[in-house]
Amino acid sequence: MNQETQLKTLYDLIEYRGNTLAQKPYLLHEDLVVSYEDYNKATCRAANGLLKQGGNPGDGVAVFMGNCPEYIYLFNGLPRGGFYCVPVNTALKKEGLRYILTHSDARFLVVDDVLFPRIAELEKPLGQIRKIFVRKTTGNRLPQDTTDLSDLLDAPSAKPDLRLDPEAIAYLMYTSGTTGFPKGVINRVVAQDPQSTIMFTNLLLKEDDILYTGLPLFHGNALLLTAGFAMGRGATFALDKRFSASGFWDSIRRYRATQFNALGAVLQILMKQPEKPDDADNPVRMVLSGGCPKNIWEAFEKRFNVTIWEIYGAVDGGGIMSLNLGNAPMGSIGKPVGDIEWRLVNDEGVEVSPGVIGEIVHKVKDPDKPGVEYFKNPEATKTKVRGGWIHSGDLFTRDEDGNLYFVDRKTDSMRRRGENISSFEVESLIVKHPAVAECAAFGVPSELGEDDVMIWVRIKPGKTLDLKELIKYCAENMACFMVPRYVDVVEEIPKTETLRFKKNELKDRGVTDRTWDREKEMPELKLTK
Repeated sequence: MNQETQLKTLYDLIEYRGNTLAQKPYLLHEDLVVSYEDYNKATCRAANGLLKQGGNPGDGVAVFMGNCPEYIYLFNGLPRGGFYCVPVNTALKKEGLRYILTHSDARFLVVDDVLFPRIAELEKPLGQIRKIFVRKTTGNRLPQDTTDLSDLLDAPSAKPDLRLDPEAIAYLMYTSGTTGFPKGVINRVVAQDPQSTIMFTNLLLKEDDILYTGLPLFHGNALLLTAGFAMGRGATFALDKRFSASGFWDSIRRYRATQFNALGAVLQILMKQPEKPDDADNPVRMVLSGGCPKNIWEAFEKRFNVTIWEIYGAVDGGGIMSLNLGNAPMGSIGKPVGDIEWRLVNDEGVEVSPGVIGEIVHKVKDPDKPGVEYFKNPEATKTKVRGGWIHSGDLFTRDEDGNLYFVDRKTDSMRRRGENISSFEVESLIVKHPAVAECAAFGVPSELGEDDVMIWVRIKPGKTLDLKELIKYCAENMACFMVPRYVDVVEEIPKTETLRFKKNELKDRGVTDRTWDREKEMPELKLTK
């Protein structure tokens, strides 16, 4: 029997790769090269170290750090000791940070020294946290009553003498939260199926691929689709400290990366960089994109000499995943893969016809399990999983062949004059304007009910933007009901660490005294279908 088919958990796979691939590089970070064998040992040290430091199986560990190898050691190492890991968004502060640390029931915290002041200012006690480990990135002394992270990782590298409970929590991944506080998505040991990971990554990757990411490790894209996919295929991945638009391709060439994952915003940001003669001179063969706008797809491929494949999934998606590996129309995410029963439905749960916008839902495979679980939030779990169907919260259309086309997050979509409007589509069209660097679209309350369309725009350096001309451009290129009414020209549009616009902040601000109003400034404009 093939030894790979006997692997039961992700941690079996890590051990197997360590034994069989040995000195092959798994992780590249600046000048550091970590082999598969050394990575396997490092994860064991993390588990053994916390056991030695007084941790008990079932304890949670919050990780509040920037991108670094130690992050990966902890994320896949702690569950080998029966602990669960809680990646924490490094942009959080004050009550938002306190909420995650307390709600997660974490008993240990690992934090960068430069982030520790945010912890120090929080009111004590801090939930159930009883010990703090600090990763030193500067020459400063350790804060009082903390332990150096190196003490935790200085432990035996033998496999922990512990039988893993398949139903134990491996990690909590907190969603960004569109309303209220974030929700912690439970990921159990048993759900991390190595067989599926191996089969899937064998389809996408080659053994000699080098995957690259500068996206933050507290997000599933970097943790699962880069580090996780590399492990599944037995490939190598390169980890940068952060994403840099101006330095992106230099990093790609430095690491000789052949693949990278990108959220749609990443591709647009890279396209907005000044063109260089050597743009196409890079080692990348494939970009695994999540939401590439159709209107830049072909141009991006041509400019940078790459192939874009689209992938759709979510940390609280319940396992649904869709792919376009060049076997579906450009702009489509293809069809859901595997044995999944899915459909697009309206707000009443009725399946919609091709071309009609609907939320994608899919059936729970095992009726004895919820499919998606939120930590300490049964109400949210019941809302997410209703009648045996998992509701994604994402809106799509489908063509006659069943290929899916992303429209918007349900919470970001707008409705005006009885028409549904995709903020994603509005943004994609406006950002094509030669003077626009970035655009965020969202709905604000209308005097007539429903929504009016509002946008924030950032102008390209050295360019000027006449807002009346912009609105005329919109009227020529989009349906009349999509044309924005309100415009704010800004120096910067707030984004999350994963380069998504913070729509809630924009909606909370809404229309102000400085907002440009089309109906006041262009009363002569008549919008017709």
